[in-house]
Amino acid sequence: MAIPSLSLLFLFTSLPLVSSSPVKDPELVVQDLHRAINVSRRNLKYLSCATGNPIDDCWRCDPNWEKNRRRLADCAIGFGKNAIGGRDGKLYVVTDSSDDDPVNPKPGTLRHAVIQDEPLWIVFARDMTIQLKEELIMNSFKTIDGRGASVHIAGGPCITIQFVTNIIIHGLHIHDCKQGGNAMVRDSPRHYGWRTTSDGDGVSIFGGSHIWVDHNSLSNCKDGLIDAIYGSTAITISNNHMTHHDKVMLLGHSDSYMKDKNMQVTIAF
Repeated sequence: MAIPSLSLLFLFTSLPLVSSSPVKDPELVVQDLHRAINVSRRNLKYLSCATGNPIDDCWRCDPNWEKNRRRLADCAIGFGKNAIGGRDGKLYVVTDSSDDDPVNPKPGTLRHAVIQDEPLWIVFARDMTIQLKEELIMNSFKTIDGRGASVHIAGGPCITIQFVTNIIIHGLHIHDCKQGGNAMVRDSPRHYGWRTTSDGDGVSIFGGSHIWVDHNSLSNCKDGLIDAIYGSTAITISNNHMTHHDKVMLLGHSDSYMKDKNMQVTIAF
């Protein structure tokens, strides 16, 4: 099937695949993705809200999308399609843009939200710029949903997804990310530990799975904008705007690291 000429569509899977891979037949994922694109394109009509982008068409035409935010979790395509983020959890509203203490974050801050053990759908009370003091180390089953506000994560270390699963990052402005580290940082309500120097990525996916990074703008970071390394897999990176950078994306950190043979990533639009 033809791929839309105005879209960037790239499915990456290292070969040979082994049985531990999340998808044993990656061609089925390709076929499913093409089918979704073709359905969206057939729905394009005069004065229709449809765009031909199956991700956008999945939720944007709902006039009550803000009341049905979790619908977004059903809209992913590609290898990260099953990333549910915090779909089955409570809504957490970030009201405080500060990040004064990475070991004991205040309730209402983004850091306090992402380290919780329970699934959470994280939204923002207003426009804000968050300058993180150290890496934002996420716990599993979280969605960071920036829709409805202008949310910038900038001027400090940025987002780390390390050995966790089911993460959705949507609608953020991530830029001017710096190195952090040589400091204590909390990654769950029960644990914090020493972090060595970070790379300064916009989004660092390290041994993560079922990850969806969608509709973000990323620019001008110290290292990569989005890196997926150390056996990370089941990832979709879609509809992102990446500028002012010369090392945009890293998929796999070393040809000799055998677990990266299982890596499956979709890059679309």
